[in-house]
Amino acid sequence: MQELKCPNINTYLDLLNKSAEVRQECEKRMTVSISRFFRDRKLWHDLEDGVLPRMIVRERKTLRVWSAGCARGEEVYSFRIVWDRLSKKFEQLPETEIVATDIHPLYIEKARAGVYAKSSMKEVPQEVREQYFDIRKSGNRFDIKAALKRGIEWKVQDVFSDPPGFEFDIIFLRNNLLTYYKEDQKEKGLRGVIKVLAPDGWLIVGSHEKLPSAVSNMQRHLSIPWAYRQDV
Repeated sequence: MQELKCPNINTYLDLLNKSAEVRQECEKRMTVSISRFFRDRKLWHDLEDGVLPRMIVRERKTLRVWSAGCARGEEVYSFRIVWDRLSKKFEQLPETEIVATDIHPLYIEKARAGVYAKSSMKEVPQEVREQYFDIRKSGNRFDIKAALKRGIEWKVQDVFSDPPGFEFDIIFLRNNLLTYYKEDQKEKGLRGVIKVLAPDGWLIVGSHEKLPSAVSNMQRHLSIPWAYRQDV
Protein backbone atom coordinates (compact mmCIF):
# COMPACT_ATOMS: atom_id res chain seq x y z
CA MET A 1 0.00 0.00 0.00
CA GLN A 2 2.87 2.35 0.78
CA GLU A 3 4.56 1.64 -2.54
CA LEU A 4 1.30 2.34 -4.39
CA LYS A 5 0.57 5.40 -2.23
CA CYS A 6 -2.79 4.06 -1.10
CA PRO A 7 -4.09 6.13 1.85
CA ASN A 8 -6.40 3.37 3.15
CA ILE A 9 -7.44 -0.24 2.62
CA ASN A 10 -10.50 0.61 0.53
CA THR A 11 -8.34 2.43 -2.00
CA TYR A 12 -6.05 -0.59 -2.18
CA LEU A 13 -8.94 -3.05 -2.59
CA ASP A 14 -10.34 -0.91 -5.39
CA LEU A 15 -6.95 -0.97 -7.10
CA LEU A 16 -6.77 -4.75 -6.75
CA ASN A 17 -10.08 -5.08 -8.58
CA LYS A 18 -8.97 -2.78 -11.39
CA SER A 19 -5.40 -3.92 -11.99
CA ALA A 20 -4.44 -7.51 -12.77
CA GLU A 21 -0.78 -6.58 -12.32
CA VAL A 22 -1.34 -5.21 -8.80
CA ARG A 23 -3.44 -8.24 -7.89
CA GLN A 24 -0.76 -10.63 -9.13
CA GLU A 25 1.88 -8.85 -7.07
CA CYS A 26 -0.37 -9.04 -4.00
CA GLU A 27 -0.87 -12.78 -4.47
CA LYS A 28 2.88 -13.36 -4.79
CA ARG A 29 3.59 -11.46 -1.58
CA MET A 30 0.98 -13.46 0.33
CA THR A 31 2.43 -16.86 -0.60
CA VAL A 32 4.11 -18.96 2.08
CA SER A 33 7.54 -20.50 1.50
CA ILE A 34 8.08 -22.18 4.87
CA SER A 35 8.68 -25.91 4.52
CA ARG A 36 11.24 -28.58 5.39
CA PHE A 37 12.55 -31.87 4.08
CA PHE A 38 10.42 -34.95 4.81
CA ARG A 39 7.66 -32.87 6.36
CA ASP A 40 5.28 -35.32 8.09
CA ARG A 41 7.85 -38.10 8.28
CA LYS A 42 5.22 -40.87 8.33
CA LEU A 43 4.11 -39.89 4.83
CA TRP A 44 7.59 -40.37 3.40
CA HIS A 45 8.09 -43.62 5.29
CA ASP A 46 4.87 -45.06 3.85
CA LEU A 47 5.69 -43.78 0.37
CA GLU A 48 9.07 -45.50 0.48
CA ASP A 49 7.84 -48.74 2.04
CA GLY A 50 4.41 -49.13 0.45
CA VAL A 51 2.99 -46.79 -2.17
CA LEU A 52 6.02 -46.42 -4.44
CA PRO A 53 7.12 -50.10 -4.37
CA ARG A 54 3.60 -51.11 -5.47
CA MET A 55 3.83 -48.66 -8.34
CA ILE A 56 7.27 -49.97 -9.30
CA VAL A 57 6.22 -53.63 -9.52
CA ARG A 58 3.41 -52.73 -11.91
CA GLU A 59 6.13 -52.29 -14.53
CA ARG A 60 5.25 -48.75 -15.49
CA LYS A 61 7.62 -47.24 -18.01
CA THR A 62 7.35 -43.76 -16.52
CA LEU A 63 6.25 -42.34 -13.17
CA ARG A 64 4.99 -38.76 -13.47
CA VAL A 65 5.03 -36.51 -10.41
CA TRP A 66 3.75 -32.95 -9.94
CA SER A 67 4.55 -30.81 -6.91
CA ALA A 68 2.01 -27.96 -7.01
CA GLY A 69 3.01 -24.99 -4.86
CA CYS A 70 6.52 -26.38 -4.43
CA ALA A 71 7.89 -23.30 -2.58
CA ARG A 72 11.67 -23.67 -2.26
CA GLY A 73 11.77 -27.30 -3.38
CA GLU A 74 12.20 -29.31 -0.18
CA GLU A 75 9.30 -31.58 -1.10
CA VAL A 76 10.59 -32.28 -4.60
CA TYR A 77 14.06 -33.14 -3.39
CA SER A 78 12.61 -35.29 -0.59
CA PHE A 79 10.94 -37.34 -3.31
CA ARG A 80 14.19 -37.58 -5.27
CA ILE A 81 16.01 -38.86 -2.17
CA VAL A 82 13.34 -41.51 -1.54
CA TRP A 83 13.44 -42.56 -5.20
CA ASP A 84 17.23 -42.88 -5.11
CA ARG A 85 17.00 -45.03 -1.97
CA LEU A 86 14.50 -47.29 -3.77
CA SER A 87 16.92 -47.67 -6.69
CA LYS A 88 19.15 -49.65 -4.34
CA LYS A 89 16.30 -52.06 -3.48
CA PHE A 90 14.99 -52.76 -7.00
CA GLU A 91 16.86 -53.96 -10.07
CA GLN A 92 15.09 -51.47 -12.30
CA LEU A 93 12.93 -48.41 -11.69
CA PRO A 94 10.61 -46.58 -14.08
CA GLU A 95 11.85 -43.32 -15.51
CA THR A 96 10.57 -40.29 -13.62
CA GLU A 97 9.14 -37.08 -14.99
CA ILE A 98 8.94 -34.48 -12.22
CA VAL A 99 7.28 -31.07 -12.60
CA ALA A 100 7.45 -28.51 -9.79
CA THR A 101 5.40 -25.31 -9.94
CA ASP A 102 4.92 -22.23 -7.82
CA ILE A 103 3.40 -18.83 -8.37
CA HIS A 104 6.47 -17.01 -7.02
CA PRO A 105 9.50 -16.74 -9.36
CA LEU A 106 11.90 -16.20 -6.43
CA TYR A 107 10.88 -19.50 -4.82
CA ILE A 108 11.45 -21.35 -8.09
CA GLU A 109 14.87 -19.73 -8.40
CA LYS A 110 15.81 -20.79 -4.86
CA ALA A 111 14.45 -24.31 -5.43
CA ARG A 112 16.52 -24.70 -8.57
CA ALA A 113 19.63 -23.57 -6.67
CA GLY A 114 18.95 -26.17 -3.94
CA VAL A 115 20.68 -24.43 -1.03
CA TYR A 116 19.04 -24.79 2.39
CA ALA A 117 19.35 -23.54 5.94
CA LYS A 118 19.48 -25.77 9.00
CA SER A 119 15.79 -25.07 9.70
CA SER A 120 14.83 -27.08 6.59
CA MET A 121 16.74 -30.14 7.82
CA LYS A 122 15.00 -30.88 11.13
CA GLU A 123 13.63 -34.26 9.99
CA VAL A 124 16.65 -35.36 7.96
CA PRO A 125 18.80 -38.08 9.61
CA GLN A 126 22.53 -37.44 9.73
CA GLU A 127 23.37 -40.26 7.31
CA VAL A 128 20.94 -38.82 4.75
CA ARG A 129 22.47 -35.36 5.18
CA GLU A 130 25.92 -36.75 4.52
CA GLN A 131 24.87 -38.82 1.51
CA TYR A 132 22.64 -36.35 -0.33
CA PHE A 133 23.95 -32.92 0.65
CA ASP A 134 27.19 -31.00 0.45
CA ILE A 135 27.49 -29.48 3.92
CA ARG A 136 29.26 -26.14 4.05
CA LYS A 137 32.04 -25.61 6.59
CA SER A 138 29.83 -23.45 8.80
CA GLY A 139 27.42 -26.37 9.16
CA ASN A 140 24.50 -24.01 8.64
CA ARG A 141 24.06 -24.40 4.86
CA PHE A 142 23.25 -27.56 2.95
CA ASP A 143 23.57 -27.87 -0.84
CA ILE A 144 21.56 -30.64 -2.46
CA LYS A 145 23.80 -32.93 -4.53
CA ALA A 146 23.93 -32.02 -8.22
CA ALA A 147 22.71 -35.47 -9.31
CA LEU A 148 19.37 -34.92 -7.54
CA LYS A 149 18.75 -31.68 -9.43
CA ARG A 150 18.68 -33.38 -12.80
CA GLY A 151 15.39 -34.23 -14.48
CA ILE A 152 13.21 -31.72 -12.63
CA GLU A 153 11.18 -29.22 -14.64
CA TRP A 154 10.67 -26.03 -12.62
CA LYS A 155 7.84 -23.71 -13.70
CA VAL A 156 6.35 -20.44 -12.49
CA GLN A 157 2.65 -21.25 -12.51
CA ASP A 158 -0.54 -20.61 -10.56
CA VAL A 159 -2.43 -23.70 -9.40
CA PHE A 160 -5.59 -22.15 -10.91
CA SER A 161 -4.09 -21.97 -14.40
CA ASP A 162 -3.91 -24.89 -16.82
CA PRO A 163 -2.09 -27.87 -15.23
CA PRO A 164 1.44 -28.54 -16.54
CA GLY A 165 0.61 -31.75 -18.40
CA PHE A 166 -1.75 -34.65 -17.90
CA GLU A 167 -2.07 -37.95 -16.05
CA PHE A 168 0.30 -37.55 -13.13
CA ASP A 169 0.74 -40.65 -10.99
CA ILE A 170 1.42 -38.59 -7.87
CA ILE A 171 0.39 -35.01 -7.19
CA PHE A 172 1.63 -33.21 -4.08
CA LEU A 173 -0.73 -30.37 -3.16
CA ARG A 174 0.33 -29.72 0.39
CA ASN A 175 -0.35 -26.82 2.76
CA ASN A 176 -1.40 -24.24 0.19
CA LEU A 177 -4.67 -24.38 -1.76
CA LEU A 178 -6.68 -26.24 0.92
CA THR A 179 -5.36 -24.04 3.72
CA TYR A 180 -5.39 -20.49 2.41
CA TYR A 181 -8.29 -20.22 -0.05
CA LYS A 182 -12.05 -19.87 0.29
CA GLU A 183 -14.27 -22.92 -0.26
CA ASP A 184 -15.41 -22.01 -3.78
CA GLN A 185 -11.81 -21.39 -4.83
CA LYS A 186 -10.66 -24.65 -3.26
CA GLU A 187 -13.19 -26.60 -5.29
CA LYS A 188 -12.31 -24.78 -8.50
CA GLY A 189 -8.60 -25.36 -8.05
CA LEU A 190 -9.01 -28.97 -6.95
CA ARG A 191 -11.17 -29.93 -9.90
CA GLY A 192 -8.42 -28.75 -12.23
CA VAL A 193 -5.80 -30.70 -10.30
CA ILE A 194 -7.82 -33.93 -10.06
CA LYS A 195 -8.53 -33.73 -13.78
CA VAL A 196 -4.85 -34.49 -14.48
CA LEU A 197 -4.51 -37.25 -11.87
CA ALA A 198 -3.98 -40.61 -13.55
CA PRO A 199 -6.34 -43.51 -12.95
CA ASP A 200 -5.10 -45.20 -9.77
CA GLY A 201 -2.97 -42.10 -9.04
CA TRP A 202 -2.43 -40.48 -5.64
CA LEU A 203 -3.27 -36.93 -4.53
CA ILE A 204 -1.32 -36.02 -1.39
CA VAL A 205 -2.40 -33.00 0.66
CA GLY A 206 -1.26 -31.55 3.99
CA SER A 207 -1.61 -33.60 7.16
CA HIS A 208 -4.20 -31.16 8.57
CA GLU A 209 -6.07 -30.63 5.30
CA LYS A 210 -9.24 -32.28 4.03
CA LEU A 211 -10.85 -32.36 0.63
CA PRO A 212 -14.05 -30.29 0.20
CA SER A 213 -17.16 -32.45 0.20
CA ALA A 214 -17.85 -31.61 -3.45
CA VAL A 215 -14.70 -33.45 -4.54
CA SER A 216 -14.21 -35.95 -1.72
CA ASN A 217 -15.34 -39.11 -3.51
CA MET A 218 -11.77 -40.41 -3.58
CA GLN A 219 -10.38 -43.33 -1.58
CA ARG A 220 -8.24 -42.50 1.43
CA HIS A 221 -5.02 -44.39 2.06
CA LEU A 222 -5.43 -46.67 5.09
CA SER A 223 -2.39 -45.40 6.97
CA ILE A 224 -1.94 -41.96 5.38
CA PRO A 225 -5.29 -40.18 5.86
CA TRP A 226 -4.14 -37.18 3.85
CA ALA A 227 -3.37 -39.26 0.75
CA TYR A 228 -6.26 -39.86 -1.65
CA ARG A 229 -6.42 -42.38 -4.49
CA GLN A 230 -8.11 -41.69 -7.78
CA ASP A 231 -10.93 -44.11 -8.54
CA VAL A 232 -10.07 -46.41 -11.42
